[in-house]
Amino acid sequence: MGLRSLRSHWRKALAVGASALLTTVALVAVTGTANAAGTGPCDIYASGGTPCVAAHSTTRALFGAYSGSLYQVRRWSDGATTNVGVLSAGGYANAATQDNFCSGTYCTIVRIYDQTSRHNDLTIAPGGGANPTADQGANAAALPITAGGHKVYGVYISAGNGYRNNSTNGIATGSAPEGMYMVTEGTHVNNRCCFDYGNAETNNNDTGNGDMDAIYFGTLCWFSPCSGSNPKVMADLENGLFAGGNGSNTANTGRNSAFVTAMTKNNGTTTYAIKDGNAQSGGLATRWNGSLPTQSGYMPMTKQGAIILGIGGDNSNGSVGSFFEGVMTSGYPSDATENSVQSNIVAVGYAKSVTFPASGSAYRLTNLASGKVLDAINCGTANGTLLDVWQNLSNSCQQWRFTNVAANKWTITNVNANRVLDAQNCGLALGTVAQLWDSLGNTCQQWAVIPAGNGRYELVVENSGMVLDDVNCGTANGTRVQMWMWLNNTCQLWSFSS
Repeated sequence: MGLRSLRSHWRKALAVGASALLTTVALVAVTGTANAAGTGPCDIYASGGTPCVAAHSTTRALFGAYSGSLYQVRRWSDGATTNVGVLSAGGYANAATQDNFCSGTYCTIVRIYDQTSRHNDLTIAPGGGANPTADQGANAAALPITAGGHKVYGVYISAGNGYRNNSTNGIATGSAPEGMYMVTEGTHVNNRCCFDYGNAETNNNDTGNGDMDAIYFGTLCWFSPCSGSNPKVMADLENGLFAGGNGSNTANTGRNSAFVTAMTKNNGTTTYAIKDGNAQSGGLATRWNGSLPTQSGYMPMTKQGAIILGIGGDNSNGSVGSFFEGVMTSGYPSDATENSVQSNIVAVGYAKSVTFPASGSAYRLTNLASGKVLDAINCGTANGTLLDVWQNLSNSCQQWRFTNVAANKWTITNVNANRVLDAQNCGLALGTVAQLWDSLGNTCQQWAVIPAGNGRYELVVENSGMVLDDVNCGTANGTRVQMWMWLNNTCQLWSFSS
């Protein structure tokens, strides 16, 4: 999706064309036993006549015989890299490789390998029309989970993170058909553009309707009305996030399970479908299965064949999301094939690790770069009190109480002031001020605590996906704090102490 179009959308509601034909949401039961060990999603797609042309995962092999590398991490301390592979052919990621390599320092995911023979690897995205600055890679330690009972890591996308490949092999172009899915989280989302995985422009710009064919997952309502507040699987076909039909589709009610299977397919000329499922149990819900949008440019499609992850086609990168695995196919998969893939995903047994911190507990937050603690300036108690880093004075102006409000979402209350950590005016711009304010119960005051390794964490505000940052990596008492995109540096890492 292009930010140029999003700004237009914010200025006025887009008119929806001909009335959408809404399909009844049908939950397709998964029948039969789980696929045998050694069978991956790409084996299932191949047996259905729609082989994978891209297969990306940091958690497991997506072919039963795959024994190569899953992803590559780069160490902050010396810039060295290493590849993380699987424990055995067709198996799960060997997380110990990452843990040992990154011990005593921090790491960034810099490449996600394509497990097909086409080598459609994803690397950190360059700048584009919406944001000319190159993106950042994800914090490699940010998303520890278990899969198949093994510790593995997902890809945690904050604002400013993104991956891309503009020179692909075998990805659908023009009006060629394709299918795709990704496994993501239903609780790590926002309403910014655009947490996508799939087919995009090859020049990093919004080049027009029908030039993209990607899965979007989040809460951005492009074509009103939308149904409820749950995050939704939608098709990013460029210049619109389509919940079905011509855009608006209130039958697409979304899904907020811990893990979500997000699935779309597009035959390039007449038809597309949107499905979602709980990636831990059950079958797929069909949210749309019918005509492509009748607006100009979508029949036929004009796909360009790049692959993106975590961003829009023009590098719109304000979104957040989680990625564990995903594939793209050649051809339009059958429903039976997709049901079998969902069964295979459920059999993985994705599960979340224990979260930190303890709800109700008070901590001092020490910035790694400055060695100083998060502080309410002059022990202020009023709304709008600004924050800085200061040497530890062992007072309650530097203590912060964490209260859990949802899955890994916290309000952070200054003990002395009894007001919460707030992104001023719900700002979305780089440099948005961090301050104290009365609790309003909004996402500008909800924070995720994300591990970076070695007992340090990043603090991500929910509304913008930006992180709490020590301005210019300052080390002096009184250095202010602000919101900024994740930069993979120690100025954005914090340790907790009682």
